Amino acid sequence: MHRKALNHLRRVDPRLAAVIDVVGPCRYQARADGTHLGALVRSIVYQQLSGKAAGTIHSRLRALFGDRDPTAAELLAMPEETLRGVGLSRQKLSYLRDLAGRVERGELPVDSLHELDDAALTEALVQVKGIGRWTAQMFLMFRLGRTDVLPDLDLGIQKGLQRAYGLRKKPTPKDVLRHGEKWAPYRTIASWYLWRLLDTGEVERVGDAAGKKRRPAARKRKTPTRRT
Repeated sequence: MHRKALNHLRRVDPRLAAVIDVVGPCRYQARADGTHLGALVRSIVYQQLSGKAAGTIHSRLRALFGDRDPTAAELLAMPEETLRGVGLSRQKLSYLRDLAGRVERGELPVDSLHELDDAALTEALVQVKGIGRWTAQMFLMFRLGRTDVLPDLDLGIQKGLQRAYGLRKKPTPKDVLRHGEKWAPYRTIASWYLWRLLDTGEVERVGDAAGKKRRPAARKRKTPTRRT
C-alpha cells in the first residue's frame, strides 16, 4: 500500500515528492492492539497533555483493570475517586463516563465502528462528550488504518503544509482541504509526511529537492546545417 500511495503522491504533487525524499521511507501504521473502546479511552486521556504525562495516566488507568482495556460496564462501575486517583481531571472523567454510558445503552456501536464509512463513523463519535472531529479523524487514521483522511483542523498539518510549500501565512482548514484534494485517495499518507517534516526540521532541504525536480535537463545543442 505504501509503494502505491507514494507513487501516486509523487506523480500528482512534485513539492510533496520533495518532502518524501527528505523524510524518507513511510513508517505509518495503525494500532491494531486492544479494543476500539480502549483506543477511544486513550484518545480522551491524551487530550491536551504531553505524551509522557498522558502515558503515565493511561498506564495507571489500565492497571486498574489488570493492564488491559476496560469494558464500558467496568468503567461505569469503577468509583469516581479511584479513577480520579490515577490523575484524570473531572472533565476527562465526565467524558469517559459519557462514552461508556453511550456504549452500554447501545447508542454507540463501538465494536462495529470499523464497519461504518468515514462520514458515518465521525458523526457517531462526535456525539460523545470530549470527542470532536479531530479525535474522530485520529481514530480513523491510527486505529482503523483508513488511508484517505486529511485532518484539516490539525495545527501540525497546517504548519507542515506552510513550511513544505513556503507559504507566507498558515493555511486555513479550507486551504488544507483544497490543497489536499490532489492527494486522494492517500491523504493519510500525505498527512503523515507533513507531520514528520516538522519533526525533521529539514525545510530548506525540501526547497532544494523541489528545485532539482523542477530543473529541466540540459539539452544538447544541434549543429546547424550548412546550406550550400
